[in-house]
Amino acid sequence: MTSPAKALLLECHFPDAATPVDLAVSGGPDSLGLLLLALQAQLAVTVHHVDHHARAASGEDAQFVKTLCATLGVDFVRHDVVVDAGGNFESRARSARRQAMPKGVMTGHTMDDLVETVLLNMLRGSGIDGMSPMVDDPTKPLRDVRRAALHEFVAGQGFTPLYDETNDSADFRRNRIRHELLPVMRDVAGRDVVPIFARQASLMHDERIWLNQLSGADHVSLGDADCRELRDWPKARLRRWLRVQLTSVDEGDGTHPPSADEVTRALEVVSGDAVATELSGGRRLSRSGQHLTLQ
Repeated sequence: MTSPAKALLLECHFPDAATPVDLAVSGGPDSLGLLLLALQAQLAVTVHHVDHHARAASGEDAQFVKTLCATLGVDFVRHDVVVDAGGNFESRARSARRQAMPKGVMTGHTMDDLVETVLLNMLRGSGIDGMSPMVDDPTKPLRDVRRAALHEFVAGQGFTPLYDETNDSADFRRNRIRHELLPVMRDVAGRDVVPIFARQASLMHDERIWLNQLSGADHVSLGDADCRELRDWPKARLRRWLRVQLTSVDEGDGTHPPSADEVTRALEVVSGDAVATELSGGRRLSRSGQHLTLQ
């Protein structure tokens, strides 16, 4: 094993050697680094590549990854999906990828991606859950690896990854956080802020686990709850209980807790300030007497 790989593997969260794993590989430096490190960790790798057909060169990208896998002796699976152009493309493309690939597929998200996601969620007004993404997520084995170190490792292995020009486009908020906001924050702080935010995310994750354990003691289901009793709960307890009760399941895309706005409207239903509210997924939370119904 090469020395750079050995150093990076100490920061990775891979399973034991010979474990079968599915990897999402676009051909870019992050996912290519994921593939090379997984092979160094002696995992039984299957590569999955999703072609969104959103770029003229997407077919060439798929061929690049296929050829790379043949060179490395790795199984390759191509998934073809179509994501219509329009608003929120990044989010819809991400959802399409998740639905196309097997559950538990690993991605090349680094510590830098984690911090960018924290900042994105802050801009959306996220609570403690959005402030602690990816932490302890087995599908993100590179979450403690810095992006620059990963790219340096890939270059040192003699591979030239694909370049996605959309990563430089100011049309995407994540790119502006990466190229504009984080440099300003580094300048103001006088140091690299990525490890600071990553540490805060880890602390928030521990707090979230504790709160989830506390809310787990509230065994009352939504249908059996009495709103008169719920109104006596501390608001933080009631808010987290509602997040658990109103979490929805999206096949291929995991579970989705309600948004902060949905929880606020649900609180109004519990308090009696509203009779019902509409929720994502075509659902409706209503109150009849002192009891709640989710349809």
